[in-house]
Order: sequence, then C-alpha cells, then structure tokens
Amino acid sequence: MSVLFRGAAPALALFASACMSVPKPPATVAPASAAGAFASLPVASIAPVPDDWWRLYDDPALDELVRAALAANADLRVAYANLDGARAALRQAQAARLPQTTIESSLGVDNPAAQPSASGNVPTTDYDVAATASWDVDLFGRLRSAATAARADAEAQTAVLDGLRVAVVADTVLAYIDLCGSTRAIAVAREVATVQDRSVALVREQLRAGEVSPLEVSQVATIAASTRAAIAPFEAQRANALYRLATLQGRPPAEARSYAFACAAPPRLRAAAPVGDGTALLLRRPDVREAERRLAAAAARIGVARADLYPRVNLGGAIGLLSGGFKAVASPLVTWAFPNQAPARARLEQARATERAALAGWDVAVLRSLREVETALAAYDAETRRNRELGLASTEAQAYVRRAGARVRLGDAPGLLQLDAQRSLAAATLQKVQSDLLVSQSEVALFRALGGGWRTAEPAR
Repeated sequence: MSVLFRGAAPALALFASACMSVPKPPATVAPASAAGAFASLPVASIAPVPDDWWRLYDDPALDELVRAALAANADLRVAYANLDGARAALRQAQAARLPQTTIESSLGVDNPAAQPSASGNVPTTDYDVAATASWDVDLFGRLRSAATAARADAEAQTAVLDGLRVAVVADTVLAYIDLCGSTRAIAVAREVATVQDRSVALVREQLRAGEVSPLEVSQVATIAASTRAAIAPFEAQRANALYRLATLQGRPPAEARSYAFACAAPPRLRAAAPVGDGTALLLRRPDVREAERRLAAAAARIGVARADLYPRVNLGGAIGLLSGGFKAVASPLVTWAFPNQAPARARLEQARATERAALAGWDVAVLRSLREVETALAAYDAETRRNRELGLASTEAQAYVRRAGARVRLGDAPGLLQLDAQRSLAAATLQKVQSDLLVSQSEVALFRALGGGWRTAEPAR
C-alpha cells in the first residue's frame, strides 16, 4: 500500500499544484494621514470636486472650447488607439485559454507518365482535408495569469487615457485664461501708456515755457516708454494662448488667427474651490489608479513565470480524410524544461522584482499626488492674498497721484513728486493685472492636481 502511495505521490503533487490561483498583488494601503483633509485655507472647501469643474466659471465660450478639445485632440486619439490595442491584447489572452482549431486541405495530381516504372498513364487526384484541434490544459495557471495581467494592462491604459483627459481639459482652460488675462493686460497697459503720453506732452509744453528742465522731460518719457515696452510681451502671450487652443483642438495654429473671443479679463471662481479630501483624491487621480493596475499586472505575471517551473500539457488531435481514407488521431503533448530550471527561476525572480518596483511606484504616485495638491493649495492661497494687497496698493497709488498732482499745482511740492507718483501707479496697476492672471492660473493648477474632469463620455472615433 505504501509502495503504491509513493508511486502516486508525484502525480498527486502535480494535480494538487494545478489548483494554483493567480497571485494577488500586495495590499495598497495609504497612510492614515493621507486620507484626511487638506490644509485648512480660506480659498478651499471640503466640497467634492465636480467632474466638469470648468463649468464653475460659468463661461459658455470656455465650455465649448473644452468640448471641442475632448472631441478632436490628437493626443487623445493616440491614447484611444493604445487603449484599443490593450483591449485587443486582453481578448487574445482570453482566447488562448480556449481550444484552438484549424482546417487544412491539400490537392495533388499524380502523373504516372513522368515515372518510368509506372504501368499506366492515367493521372490520379489526391485530395486531403482535416480538422485539427489543440487545447492547453493550463494546469498551473499560466494562461489564467496572462489573461489577468492583460486585463490589468487594459485598465491601466484606461487610467492613462483618463489622465490625458485631465491634462487636455486643464491645458484648454489655462490657454483660455492666458488669452483673457493677456487681453486684459494689453488693454490696461495701453490705457496707462496713453495717460503717460499725455503727461509727456504736457511736460514738454512746460519745457518750452521754461517752467521745467529737460531732466523732468526725460524722467516722464522714461516712465511712458517702460509702460509701452510691457505691451509686447503680453501680445506674444496672447498669440501663444491662441495657438495652444488651436493645437489642443487638433487644428493648425494658423487657424487661431481668425478666432474671436469677447473675454476681457481672466475668469475667476465665485466661491472657495472644492477640493474634497485625501481619500477622494486617491480614488480620483488617474495616475494613482494606473499605478495600482500596473502593480496588479506585475503580480499576475509572477504566475506566468511560476508556471514555467512545471510541465505544460497540450491535448491535440486531428480528424478528416487523409491519404484517401478517414482517419482520426489524438495525442497529448507534455513539455517541461527539466532538470535545468535556472532560466525559469531567473524569470520568476525578475517578475517578483518587477512587482516590488510597481509597489514602490504606487507609493510614489500617492505621495506625489498629495504633495501636488498641498503645494497647489499653498500657491493659490498665497497668490490670492498677494492679489488682495496689490489691489490695496493700486488704490493707494491712485490716491497718491491725485494728492501729488494737487500739491504740485499749488506749488507746495516739486514736480518730481508727481513723476514718482505716476511711476508707482503704473507699477501697481501692471502688478495687479499680472496677479489677477496668476490667481486664475493657480486655480487651474489646483484642479489639475486634484485630477478633476476625467469622467467624460468617450467621443465618437
């Protein structure tokens, strides 16, 4: 009895190992501190991030730009094609677990006249047809693991597509904000320059009347020229924003020259930005979901490598008309790399190392996402407070100009005081305009870090 048991032990071990399941990835558990609220700042609220966060600006032109970008962006078309390829690879891996069948046929003509020993000259026709089938029994989960890995790869590619949607939406909103902000800056700079040009003309009249020296003329002309010099960079920024909008919609940049937008100032949120908490962030950020799916794929490929340590059993057969008669053949095929299993074990260790790297990659994605949100919040709050102070500075600069002008007209102060006031007003005004743009840019950076705007319907392709 014991002899029989010992003889059957290898077979029992073989079939027991056939119950191997696909390896599960290590648990991805974020630290408890990562699930809490973000820094408590007046510019943010705990409200959940809406999927279509750009609609918070209540700007129909912006809504249309985002819709057009999501429908025609060239980078998104690349991502869709990659996703189709990943899904096709998944179907291929799933189909490999099923029996594979083929039909083969051949037609031949034998000509006895070409053979000297032939007794007759009547040609004969030989026609063969057969159906063959083979099935990988997959005792040790190689095909199951491969299918699981392919599914995880497809899900990771879906997350890549979602991340690209976030980028396309954020880039579109940012380009629109840059367009509106630079348009506003150009208008303000030209308005200030016009006022300063009038001051230059007035001082030159005073010079001809002998009331001032050439020094005052040079000073006020320098201020006016400096203000006009600030217009050209804003014009370049506006053109850059137009070209970006065209490219994001899959169009040549030259078409952007015909675009007409009525926005005169960068859009701003009317309430505190909804940011949610850390738990919602980790569920929403596409790069975190991608890293988690990459880890699952790496774990499944350990099963593929592990199965190479064991025999591979393939059942095959053929049935059909062969050599003029009906025949059927069936035979199992067993392949096993044994006893030299060093290559298979090396592949297994490589797969395990890849899994460890993927787990570390998930940790990196989590930490990076949290850092980006906290950094964007801090920058947004700081620029908002700076913008508020610049608004006060601009108001005080206007009062400074009025009071300095009154004192100069009364003869109570030299003309240089009025020139200094004009210089202060120009600087404060341009700084406030630039800060308005930076505040709106900070809002977009925050929503980009939050990963909002990825649950959108796939456009027709």
